[in-house]
Amino acid sequence: MLDLKFILKNPDLVKQACQHKNLDPAIIDEIIKLAGQHKKLLRQIEDLRAQKNKLDRTQIEKARQIKTKLKTLTEKFRSLDEQLNQKLAWVPNLPADDVPIGKDEAGNLVLYEHGQKPKFNFTPKTHHELGELLDIIDTKRGAKVSGFRGYFLKNEGALLHLGILMYALQKLVAKGFIPIVAPAIVKRFVLFGSGQFPWGERETYKLNDKDAYLAGTAEQPMMAYFSGETLKESELPIKLVAFSPCYRREAGSYGKDTRGVYRVHEFMKVEQLVIDTADPAKADQWIEELKQNSEEILNDLNLPYRVLKMCTGDMGEPHHKKYDIETWMPGRGKYGETMSDSIMTDFQTRRLKIYYQTKQKTKQLAYSYNNTAIASPRILVAILENYQTKNGEVIVPKVLRPFVGTDIIKPKK
Repeated sequence: MLDLKFILKNPDLVKQACQHKNLDPAIIDEIIKLAGQHKKLLRQIEDLRAQKNKLDRTQIEKARQIKTKLKTLTEKFRSLDEQLNQKLAWVPNLPADDVPIGKDEAGNLVLYEHGQKPKFNFTPKTHHELGELLDIIDTKRGAKVSGFRGYFLKNEGALLHLGILMYALQKLVAKGFIPIVAPAIVKRFVLFGSGQFPWGERETYKLNDKDAYLAGTAEQPMMAYFSGETLKESELPIKLVAFSPCYRREAGSYGKDTRGVYRVHEFMKVEQLVIDTADPAKADQWIEELKQNSEEILNDLNLPYRVLKMCTGDMGEPHHKKYDIETWMPGRGKYGETMSDSIMTDFQTRRLKIYYQTKQKTKQLAYSYNNTAIASPRILVAILENYQTKNGEVIVPKVLRPFVGTDIIKPKK
């Protein structure tokens, strides 16, 4: 969330951010109008309170009249305050100066490609063909049990899935990240605080309980872990690596990637999250470091990938700057997104009221950063399709062999 004072001082800049993120900038004019009414009403309330305090005990009727008027104005003020906060919730974060301007994914900038794409002397199979042949993915029974986009991972597929998650977790713990297992059931304030709400509410599963939702990423509960707290500057940076199941309705993707496990409603993820001081000079250092961690994992797996700088219209409303890492998937004949890496500045921490006390004893909103270390089963798409052989076997990446217990996954039939 942006600071109201900042919006009032820089309306044109914030309107431009709205336009670049495909949002209606008219909301800023509405906020300015409401803020003016809010300020005027607050002044009236304060004046009436001051008048009431000056009255002596004999002026009972005058005191009663002021009290009645105060009640009316206070109720109006609360309603106005609620309207203003609702409007502020829809204002996006400002994109960084070096973020490409664009309306959709066509505006994303490919920074570089890394690794050699495999050259097959046969027509490569898709991951779902391999999954069926090797008896490691079962989407037919998955749909029967779970519904559309449901799946089972079995045999070496289950071991590969858990192995890659554990490998990424161990790698980041060795880099000084604190391991966390995060809850998947969260309250509404968690999703609002992370910036998922209001924009992504259609993508979120709501439970029957009054205030319970399924998290779409470990980033959401991990950000709320420190909500309402004031940290010490000496404690920063805080580096967390969180494991959690993740749930997304994929409401806007009907008809896309309907076969296999590229796009599913539930998956597991290892997420990097950093909370640090509000130092813009550090921001690019963090986003680069987190990106490097993800690239190292892909290099360990010997998977070809490319890095994109996301444009304004495709980066998401809460983001200040974002990279996507896409991994080559031969069966699809194209790259597929496997990681994202983001600078959030104080957008999330303002919503969640996460501060730190500086060495000068002042109170400051922290900055937050997040990055997908690995998500499965999507990464299995890349592994199966890149490591397949002519006879339908799949070679297990060396770093995952201790988890899977074999060098090669062979057809069961």
